[in-house]
Amino acid sequence: MISSLITLSFVALLVIFLLAKGIRIVKQSESMIIERLGKYHRTLESGINIIIPIIDLPRQISWRYSETGFNGETIPIFKMQDRIDMRENVYDFPKQNVITKDNVVTEINALIYFQIMDPIKSVYEIGNLPNAIEKLTQTTLRNVVGELDLDESLSSRDTINSKLRNILDDATNKWGVKVNRVELQDINPPIGIREAMEKQMRAERDRRATILEAEGEKRSQILTAEGQRESDIQRAEGQKQSAILEATGLAEARILVAEAEATAIRKVSEAVKDFSGDPVQYLIAQKYLETLQDMTSGKDNKTIYLPYEATGVLSSLGGIKEILSGGK
Repeated sequence: MISSLITLSFVALLVIFLLAKGIRIVKQSESMIIERLGKYHRTLESGINIIIPIIDLPRQISWRYSETGFNGETIPIFKMQDRIDMRENVYDFPKQNVITKDNVVTEINALIYFQIMDPIKSVYEIGNLPNAIEKLTQTTLRNVVGELDLDESLSSRDTINSKLRNILDDATNKWGVKVNRVELQDINPPIGIREAMEKQMRAERDRRATILEAEGEKRSQILTAEGQRESDIQRAEGQKQSAILEATGLAEARILVAEAEATAIRKVSEAVKDFSGDPVQYLIAQKYLETLQDMTSGKDNKTIYLPYEATGVLSSLGGIKEILSGGK
């Protein structure tokens, strides 16, 4: 009786063990490679899957994880597991020394984003996929950066990322892996090179500032000279127009005065002739009288000097009197 119970218990434990080993639950975005007697049998998808225990066994693969150390550095850890993550994964590689084309040793660390597209190839085409991706990335990074100068490496990150992605994508295609992106996190030249670059950058900025200041001063002087020239031209043009207008006005005024005097003389001559007098004597006498009035109109004039020709004036006055008397 006891032996029967022990047998039944053993059978029950064996059944439970076989059921536990025969039922495999695969999570979403994961897959599992099943080998039957050491040979590839099938790939388990997400959900509940049933396999034959002992005969069907999942293939163990090495997977890479990253942990942060005490000093903040990234420490890679490799673990064996029976599941393949089908999601996009990112590997943060530690810093490595790379020699540029101009023989400058530079520290560079990179990130790679990849995704397993074919789990069968990722298991059977490469022995250790994470380690292979890391070493391939490091060697490819050395080759790409080794073709560039330090200045080109610092200013051409997009070019380096694009070259790395294309090379890695082609190389890992046979492993069933798709490389989506490669990013360079840091490019750290030696301290002496950084100090020299900072001095060069500072000198370049000072040179640019001096050039810009000189160009601004030059442009300011040019604009000032052009403005002064335009001002002189406008001033000369204004003076020219003013002189022309003034001369035209004086000419027109003199013409009008001359015409007025001619008209007045003509009328006086006609009037004098009507009185049977000499118009010339009348005009001369009138001018003498106007001049004499101007001479005696001042306040400070105490003595009046009459020229010798005053007799002519008096005779002219007599002539005017005779003319006026004859007219009456």
